[in-house]
Amino acid sequence: MSGRPRARNWFKSSLSKASETCVEVCFDGGRVGVRDSKCPGGPELFFEGSQWDTFLRSRVWQR
Repeated sequence: MSGRPRARNWFKSSLSKASETCVEVCFDGGRVGVRDSKCPGGPELFFEGSQWDTFLRSRVWQR
């Protein structure tokens, strides 16, 4: 193993406008990663798939 982080395929939220910055997500096995699109080299948060599903169902993010 090289010690380098594994490359991930990040993508922007489909709810964001093309010209605005937003969060990006990636799928990594059974986890979902989230990061700030303005700072792609910055911190990344990872959630288990069930946690992400609960978040999406909560609709808190739409308020």
